[in-house]
Amino acid sequence: MSSYDFTTRIDREGKGSSKWMLMHEQATKPLPEGIVPLSVADMEFFIAPEISRVLHNALDTTVLGYARPTDAYYDAVIAWQATQHDFSVKREWICTSPGVVPAFHAAIRVLTEPGDGVIIQQPVYYPFMNAITSNGRRIVNNALINDREALHYSIDFDDLEKKAADPQNKVLLLCSPHNPVGRVWTKEELRRMCDICFAHDVFIIADEIHNDIVMPGHEHTTLFILLDEDEKQHALVCTSPSKTFNLAGFQVSNIFIPNAEVRANFEQQFTQMGFGALNALGYLACRTAYEAGRPWFKELLACIEHNYQVISSLLANHLPELKVYPLEGTYLMWIDFGVWGLAQDELERFLHEEAFLFFDEGYIFGEEGSGFERVNLAAPTQILVEAFTRLIDAKKTFVLNEVNYS
Repeated sequence: MSSYDFTTRIDREGKGSSKWMLMHEQATKPLPEGIVPLSVADMEFFIAPEISRVLHNALDTTVLGYARPTDAYYDAVIAWQATQHDFSVKREWICTSPGVVPAFHAAIRVLTEPGDGVIIQQPVYYPFMNAITSNGRRIVNNALINDREALHYSIDFDDLEKKAADPQNKVLLLCSPHNPVGRVWTKEELRRMCDICFAHDVFIIADEIHNDIVMPGHEHTTLFILLDEDEKQHALVCTSPSKTFNLAGFQVSNIFIPNAEVRANFEQQFTQMGFGALNALGYLACRTAYEAGRPWFKELLACIEHNYQVISSLLANHLPELKVYPLEGTYLMWIDFGVWGLAQDELERFLHEEAFLFFDEGYIFGEEGSGFERVNLAAPTQILVEAFTRLIDAKKTFVLNEVNYS
């Protein structure tokens, strides 16, 4: 029996939730009561009570003035990495940032010049593309290989070698674990990527924001574990408690940068933008999560795994033509709807109008994601069952009525 609440339906209407507001922007007709979006990667769960108690106490007893990370903050970040990932991070490597996305924007500006190429592996987290193009750099796509029979994505190492060898391509922006396809890269895969990149002087920015959300039978390897001291000078790792503990609204992240020159230039980027520090409650939430949140986190993982099994089974029994990819890491399910033969806009319209389902459309992760949907599993099981029951029922109606979306 769970010690924590992963079943309560939380009404986020009118409370500024990006995910819920996006649902209403996408809806083309009135929504029935009780519809919950399953798109943006935050959770439909309360935060750990250990964290909320500390925050409530702080509001009653603390002056919310300007703040900086304390020794206890750094100690908590370091201890979590050591315990969770068997990785010893040095305090001087840690740079705080208002989120991982601002961090890799800043890192791209530091490590590249306008017109340079940044390698990514599509389908991939869509802010990667914006971080490249909005800063005047070029997207260089080392597309993942999708084995639709085995339901498995792998890295095209031959293509990566070719693109890393181009001196105009300066950075690999790596998603590890991979969002949206749910792969947890093996040590062998990571090592081979590193060998290729470092042989061609390509710097690696590793977005490891989902590093804690790993399913049984799989193990996340933080990039630095594989690197010697010299190699660490050619990589940085982005982390955050936001996915692990549902703290995205605090906009707290910790970026590990061993290279002193890169680190100084990275921090200078934020100085130039007038950014000084994170907020006082954000520091406190992160520290408390890492110090006291592990029992909640363990039950969260069990809930995510259970949700994956329940929905996979439901689809296997009622819509077996849909292909659910194995979930190795993240709390994001990747489903191939391609067999239905719908154009992407037709699929999107069907989901929104017939099933009242609001996922993340696969095409936003690159053209390789067309025909796929990314589903957020971090919600009460009953909400997910209701959502996919609507999908099953809508598909019956869709077939019987031969609805035309052309």
